[in-house]
Amino acid sequence: MSVSKAEAQQLLERLIFDTTDPQDWVQDVWGLSPMMGDSAAKLLDVFHALIDCCPEEQLDNLVKGIYQELLDL
Repeated sequence: MSVSKAEAQQLLERLIFDTTDPQDWVQDVWGLSPMMGDSAAKLLDVFHALIDCCPEEQLDNLVKGIYQELLDL
């Protein structure tokens, strides 16, 4: 069963940010260090750009591969 682009984004966000909203994560990092917060904001922008430009099939394969590796640990 394949996952949609929106589902892939949600799964990757959960994997990366755990239960924290990605924007909240950026704000938390910004609160610790404005320089690191700027980098965190850029990182989140790049994450969203990659999700947008990546074909759904490749995202599906990526998510499945990552979760399979986690299950194998």
